[in-house]
Amino acid sequence: MTSLNAVVVSIRLAIAFGMQRIMYEFIGAEGLYKVGQLRSLEQLLTSVTSMGVFNGVVKYLAEFKEDKPQLQKLFSSAFVFSVFGTTVAALGLFFGASYLSEYLFATTEFTYLLKFIAVLTPAIALQRIFDGVVNGLSQYKQYAKIQFVSYIISTILTLTCLYFYNLDGALVAIALAPVIQLGMIFVVFFKVLKEYIQFKELSFKTPMAKSLLAFTLMSFVSSILLPFVEIDLRSMIAERISETDAGVWTNVTVLSKNYMVFSGSIFTLYVLPKFASIHTGNEFKKEVFSIYKTLLPIFGLGMLVVYLLRNVLIELLYPGLTEMAPLFKWQLMGDFIRLGSLVLAHQFLAKKMVRNYIFSEIISIALFFGLSYYFVTDYGVEGIVIAHFIRYALYFLLVIFLLWRYFNNRRNKRLNAQKTD
Repeated sequence: MTSLNAVVVSIRLAIAFGMQRIMYEFIGAEGLYKVGQLRSLEQLLTSVTSMGVFNGVVKYLAEFKEDKPQLQKLFSSAFVFSVFGTTVAALGLFFGASYLSEYLFATTEFTYLLKFIAVLTPAIALQRIFDGVVNGLSQYKQYAKIQFVSYIISTILTLTCLYFYNLDGALVAIALAPVIQLGMIFVVFFKVLKEYIQFKELSFKTPMAKSLLAFTLMSFVSSILLPFVEIDLRSMIAERISETDAGVWTNVTVLSKNYMVFSGSIFTLYVLPKFASIHTGNEFKKEVFSIYKTLLPIFGLGMLVVYLLRNVLIELLYPGLTEMAPLFKWQLMGDFIRLGSLVLAHQFLAKKMVRNYIFSEIISIALFFGLSYYFVTDYGVEGIVIAHFIRYALYFLLVIFLLWRYFNNRRNKRLNAQKTD
């Protein structure tokens, strides 16, 4: 799975780099700042429209593969959640389009775009839920095919619209990406979807509401608060420094998100289902070390190459934006620690450790937000990536402590039970 993922992500990275260069030539750093705002909004909508049930679908589908009645309860609940989330998101976007355009892009020119996205919200919700099915079944070959072909089609559409309609065309094409991915899921995975989801038997009931609400709460913290923070920080940089600097930070985060895609699919396709089936501290440690031995050397080497070639990458992708160079070391170090901490933190999702997950995520996001505002005063845009590094260094230590306490409490309960017997 890691080998297949490495090939797919390597090709995707090459395409993404070419795409970034072309977009930079057409719309500049200021335009890329607006693209970054839209992508953060779509990330937020992905969670809101599906009410954050993605990880719940992954977890329970992995557990109830052979239990068809339980699966019907799961998907009936998931679709009711998505109907509610989609309705709220669509109405909020459509009627608040003018205000949101001003908030995101510092202009009302993109009101039409937000109303257009409001119409697309049902597709965004369905894409997220069906994505959870693919991940819950650990169908990594099909997942790789869906992701890769969707990305190619989205890239071609974005370049075409960019050429003919400039920034507006690129933004509309990016907004259509979830619809394209939903279409690919139907093409590649429809037979399997029909096997596990009895569409005709779905009811407007929520028998698993309580179970899924835990994942909704967890998703709210990580998938909704973080995009809000990113949007606010971009706006703050644009206001206090310049839109160009906001674009510089956006460019660094785009590169980061592209290579972090490699880990994201492994987390949902392998790590989450695997941790869900592990019940002892020793098994957990063994699996974590196995994942670390596989992933960390690959990531470490890749990040070292990116750092050494940073000036070449800047010249290839963003000619003239030399102020990006100092940002690489902090972003890469932060991402490396982030990878190690996210492996551990998936235990919170696997075991539905809601309080630990929410507590650690709120601390992490609050650190990033507060430190960014503090450091940007003295270090400019570099202060944001310094905050990113410190945030994940502290988050890693916090997750280790919370997991140590969790397994220690479990062991003590077992020992007390044995003494009682």
